[in-house]
Amino acid sequence: MNRLELAGAIVEASRLSGFFRLRSGTSSGVYWDKYRFESRPELLAAIASALQPMVPVAASHLAGLELGGVPLATALSLRTGMPCLFVRKAAKPYGTMALVEGEFRRQDRAVVIEDVVTSGGQVCESIEGMRKLGLVVEDALCVIDREEGGEANLAKMGCTLRSVFRQQELESLAVGCSGRGRDE
Repeated sequence: MNRLELAGAIVEASRLSGFFRLRSGTSSGVYWDKYRFESRPELLAAIASALQPMVPVAASHLAGLELGGVPLATALSLRTGMPCLFVRKAAKPYGTMALVEGEFRRQDRAVVIEDVVTSGGQVCESIEGMRKLGLVVEDALCVIDREEGGEANLAKMGCTLRSVFRQQELESLAVGCSGRGRDE
């Protein structure tokens, strides 16, 4: 699947119109339902393929953020052979009480994998938690950057955000084609 086909498939599968409250607290008339592209094996595989060349050479681990980043990191791990870490929003209150699941050592270099980034609030919180555990985190990858401050907020933390697509790019495609996504 080429880049244009992937963009069209993501728009068709996951672009919803209506009134939506985002994690950042803002509202939007467009919502990218990540589970609609992550739950389709052909789209998940194509997204992992698009993310693969973006993985920094120095990275030793792929860190999927709960919940949407987990299938992306897993699919990317299967392509690259790199180990995964699964990062919870909060440490679990039982068992190992871990914030980060998976095997790692202090100073391992992890690249964060996320689905959709708006302001980057959860990504920044997760990176702070990972760094407290001794992981080196300087890069984050996402499928869609909503272009609402996430890149700048991550830069303030010394982290680079790269995306497969920017919201504006997908929106221009949605307007330019008959398959505008599902209006719900």
